[in-house]
Amino acid sequence: MLNLELERKETKMIATAIAIQEATQEAVHDEITMTVASQLFNARNEMSDNDFAQMLFKYSALLSSLTATLVTNVLLTESEMDAMINEINEFDNLGKDITNGN
Repeated sequence: MLNLELERKETKMIATAIAIQEATQEAVHDEITMTVASQLFNARNEMSDNDFAQMLFKYSALLSSLTATLVTNVLLTESEMDAMINEINEFDNLGKDITNGN
């Protein structure tokens, strides 16, 4: 009985790890992400170092936020996501109350 429970947990962990890997791949291969990466690559020699660094940062932020969103969708159910958003809103309102809206 204990082995069966352990097997179920391990199976769920493996399935979750695979789903996270797939979400990450989906973010990398997303049409918008790929378009930005292509434009960045093709225009790299025409940009100043500062512009290139800014574009690279924006690409990185895009990829990171999309990956985080897709991984969150793997890890949380819709009701868990709603609860988390409600808690974030409560903390935001509490912070505004404490700082008098500033």
